[in-house]
Amino acid sequence: MEIKGKRTLIFGLARSGVGAANLLAHLGAEVTVTDKKLKEELTDFVKRLLPSVRLSPGGHPDEIFKDIDLIVISPGVPMDIPSLKNASARRIKIIGELELAYQIVRSQESGVNSRIPFFVVTGTNGKSTTTTLLDFMFRKAGFRTILGGNIGNALTEEILKIVSSQKTIDHIVAEVSSFQLESIDEFRPKGAAILNITPDHLDRYQSMDEYRETKAKVFLNQKQDDFIVLNADDPETMKVISEKLKVKSEKPNIFYFSREREVKGVYFKDGQIYCNFPDSLRVTRYESLISVDEIRIRGVHNLENAMAASAMALLAECPLEAVIDALREFPGLEHRLEFVRELEGVRFINDSKGTNVGAVVKSLESFSEPVVLIAGGRDKAGDFSVLRPLVKERVKALVLIGEAKEKIKKAIGDLTETTFAGDLREAVIISRRVASSGDVVLLSPACASFDMFRDFEDRGRQFKQIVMEMEG
Repeated sequence: MEIKGKRTLIFGLARSGVGAANLLAHLGAEVTVTDKKLKEELTDFVKRLLPSVRLSPGGHPDEIFKDIDLIVISPGVPMDIPSLKNASARRIKIIGELELAYQIVRSQESGVNSRIPFFVVTGTNGKSTTTTLLDFMFRKAGFRTILGGNIGNALTEEILKIVSSQKTIDHIVAEVSSFQLESIDEFRPKGAAILNITPDHLDRYQSMDEYRETKAKVFLNQKQDDFIVLNADDPETMKVISEKLKVKSEKPNIFYFSREREVKGVYFKDGQIYCNFPDSLRVTRYESLISVDEIRIRGVHNLENAMAASAMALLAECPLEAVIDALREFPGLEHRLEFVRELEGVRFINDSKGTNVGAVVKSLESFSEPVVLIAGGRDKAGDFSVLRPLVKERVKALVLIGEAKEKIKKAIGDLTETTFAGDLREAVIISRRVASSGDVVLLSPACASFDMFRDFEDRGRQFKQIVMEMEG
């Protein structure tokens, strides 16, 4: 990719738009940013832009597309909106921020080592924890890494730091979403993982088939010396083998992780995590890797995340000792089954990142105690009836908030005591009232947060503040 002098349009500001705009501007491109929001709504992002970046807020007028060489879209922007379809028809190249990051690293103009391998994690749930744990393992081994992507800090922003400083980097570790994968072109990670594929974002995708196909694009350009790690226990993930990998002319090396059976890769059995890699690889074949009791992060889903990260790290030639040390030390992430406080024998858990039904399934599976579940928010076309068996077995009471509360009550409200709350504070107060010593109050919404909060982090932090303010 030639960058200097290229006339580029960043479509959608936010974090990834700022990262893309500044990276391109730093490398000498002519950059304009367009966003449907007004300038006063974008203040926090606008003040982070380099002075040379032009801003066109309040819509996408036709004239800003004139004489444009490249359009970079933010992950939240669908490819099928009319202005982008018109641009595509005029043969203007359109890529996403992930593709831009990859191509700039591979270009000579960036000034960094163009051979830096990318290791990426996708899936419906567990991406952030697995990605951060993988990065933690690499750092334990002494590798110099950057961490970015859908995890909260734009990958282009992190790459700008190394382009500016000319620091030496060994690995790029990234969490990638389906939205980011929609707009890839040449993106080729050295190692990738698909953790699971459960219904999510069906307000954007027409079917599970389309959603699964988008996730499968993570290995679209991989070759024989690359690898992909798949969840052997997840039916939707395994469909990519027959539908996509089977027909791919040049396949990556395929490995698995599993809680249920022995696989080529990493698996769980009798309280231990085991490794099983072919002798032909440069990875040593280990028998027992670690006892589950030694892993610091808890929960069924975190066992899967730990296995996926371990498989990727070992396949990337990370020493066994570093992997084991990381599993023993990694504390987990905020808003993912995060312990907040115990009050009169009741534990309060913040799982605000549980933004879809599949995430809540994993969270409920992690508790044997009675659960008072706070759920609700903006529906993403989720099938809440999937929760019925676990709600019947483990949920003592259901407290519902947000736009989806009526839909959730209709799907599962007949199984347990169900109450509506006007806001999150009222939901916490109700939950405390119905909970008894030994119970868990769990915020795991199964919905997006945007009807009542800025994002899931805002929702989780408000929950923690409310809980910490309660008197014992």
